Amino acid sequence: MRDKKKLLWQVPFLTFLIVGSILIVSKQNDAPYHNDNGFIFGTTYSITYQCDSNLHNQIKAELQKVDLSLSMFNKESVISKINSNRAFETDSMFAKVFTLAQEISEQTDGAFDITVAPLVNAWGFGYTASVAPTPEAIDSLKEVIGYKKVKLVDCTLIKKDPRIQLDCSAIAKGYGSDVVADLLRSRGVKNFMVEIGGEIVTSGNSDKRKPWKIGVTKPSEDSLSTSNELQTVLNVTDKAMATSGNYRNFYYKDGKKYAHTIDPATGYPVQHCLLSATVLADNCATADAYATAFMVMGLEKAKKLLEKHPELMVYFIYADDNGELKVYQSENI
Repeated sequence: MRDKKKLLWQVPFLTFLIVGSILIVSKQNDAPYHNDNGFIFGTTYSITYQCDSNLHNQIKAELQKVDLSLSMFNKESVISKINSNRAFETDSMFAKVFTLAQEISEQTDGAFDITVAPLVNAWGFGYTASVAPTPEAIDSLKEVIGYKKVKLVDCTLIKKDPRIQLDCSAIAKGYGSDVVADLLRSRGVKNFMVEIGGEIVTSGNSDKRKPWKIGVTKPSEDSLSTSNELQTVLNVTDKAMATSGNYRNFYYKDGKKYAHTIDPATGYPVQHCLLSATVLADNCATADAYATAFMVMGLEKAKKLLEKHPELMVYFIYADDNGELKVYQSENI
């Protein structure tokens, strides 16, 4: 009898839970999708999310925080002040990105290195104008390149040489995407895609009620970014994705092509068969940094490093000995 009374009490309670869950899901499905576009970190962003209210102001505020910390295009940012030796005090965003960057530098044996800024600038791909430095200039700049020459003590960045400058462009866009994704999650948003300069974080489904589909652009010499031919389309759900490639950011001088990926070890733009590196990871800052590292390392070294990082998924496009496009992708993708 007692069990029967207990069962009778539980039935309406369970019914309430079921009906409540149905109403919540129904409400989420009925919420509109919003699209937020703009310009940040010297590039564009596009954010699509399903929510009852428009979060434009909150999104913009978060992006401005990242810009004030990590953007080299903002002369008053933390990183700009560090580079010009106006200040060495950092903020929490800079500290988080710097710590992750140092970890990935260690993992990639310096292929990823945010102290590469003087070389990037010297080759004309940074925030100062210059084209093709002399071998003597490269040798001089290499003296101030190296992730082991900087360290963070409490909130202060310590440089071994005042000429050291930092370039977070290969991780900041990914981190910015993570920051916006965290904001959306904190507002209870389940379905969204955040894209900043091609670095992407997704969650749930698109407005078509299907997993997000992200295209990987086919490598072609297209410095004006007019070609959008796709090599493949990936289902990217509840993951972050970043792509690095030398097929758009380059220039010619005296008949020679110079690509924007600089090898910190040699001081020169990389010259190998890997044309595009797409990385999927749990967060976009990590995916962003490894995509750059793999472009520096080249195909064979990247494949070897991946043996130690099964958590990463990759899609590489490279040219074979005959110049034909080939694909390497990890099994888990």
